[in-house]
Amino acid sequence: MTRPADDAGLPPDLHRPAYGAASLADVLPGVAAALGAPVPRRDLPVDPLGLSTALHGARRVAVLLVDGLGADLIRAHADLAPTLSAMTSPAGELQAPCPSTTPVSLTTLGTGLPPGTHGILGFVTDVPGEDRTLNHTQWADDPDPADWMAQPTVFQRAAAEGVAVTAVGPWAYAGSGLTEAAYRGGNYTGAVGPGDLTALVRTALAAGPRALVYGYLAELDLTGHVRGVDSPSWRAQLALVDRIVEQLVDELPDDAALLVTADHGMLDVPAHTRLDLDDEPDLADGVRLLAGEPRARYVHVEPGAAADVLDRWRGVLVDRAWVVGRDEAVASGVFGAVDDALAARVGDVVALARGSWALVSSRREPGPSRLAAYHGSLTATELAIPLLAAHGRALS
Repeated sequence: MTRPADDAGLPPDLHRPAYGAASLADVLPGVAAALGAPVPRRDLPVDPLGLSTALHGARRVAVLLVDGLGADLIRAHADLAPTLSAMTSPAGELQAPCPSTTPVSLTTLGTGLPPGTHGILGFVTDVPGEDRTLNHTQWADDPDPADWMAQPTVFQRAAAEGVAVTAVGPWAYAGSGLTEAAYRGGNYTGAVGPGDLTALVRTALAAGPRALVYGYLAELDLTGHVRGVDSPSWRAQLALVDRIVEQLVDELPDDAALLVTADHGMLDVPAHTRLDLDDEPDLADGVRLLAGEPRARYVHVEPGAAADVLDRWRGVLVDRAWVVGRDEAVASGVFGAVDDALAARVGDVVALARGSWALVSSRREPGPSRLAAYHGSLTATELAIPLLAAHGRALS
């Protein structure tokens, strides 16, 4: 396996995602290759994880993404997740993309490409030239998903090769902009709950002689955000996730495999490591739009103000965050190679939180600022995600 690039230019506690070696972007291309439908990727290997071998000739593959199921969290609570803990790890741990947040990760998984190529570059990003932001979780059809994320997905490419492709996720997300961008080419089937999801995944696995089924579970992430990842509520939710996975494993068709992965890890943020940007008036000078989220901020500035804003943010944040200009952030490789047409979606100033810091905005973002746990930056805990496998009886 190709080794990830080093982290030159980043502080020691932040890391560049290993695109093309061991990242979330590498999962579906490997699955497609295992199903006999390899997909080309820009300057990236077709199957760096070796899934063509690891899946033992499976003709049907289900990929379950559990939102917020970081690898560190599974290790810390192995007693609550016996099924997950007993599954094999065919390619070791993987890394989430940058920022380590759900819309970026789901599109990275769906396209098999780094964020700098597919263009979903944050939870909330500037819409260049329109003086407004786009929250990708509240996105309907403006901008047009086909224009905003113009890359073909792995689902499209696999379907074109005769693979039956299904995406199963929450009923409410059917037809959303993010669904259309990340899962384009798959037959999206809305689930009304976790039990429904398991049944729909099993049905979809039987849809053809070759099948790729994607499933998405959201509740663990939401519980972590609201209650914290060291809470009884989060631990109870993890046990439920493990039970769902157990059901899927027990009912796998003989010639099928199940992969379980995640979009990011998560960490609790105590009160003493929260910096409220609204209490720092110097940080607002020259700022046109504040985008991103508490651990991955994009700052878009007024014309000619970039250098001054960068200096002020560095002076206030010091070692609470890695604060760089757009050019330096792009050159660091944290987004992968960034297409020129997409670079403006990255802030003029980028601030990725270090340690357990969060850059909240209590007046502009009152809801998100009250959460207990966050993700989005490039610490090991946020980046480390599992890739776990189980096989049907004929493949065991």
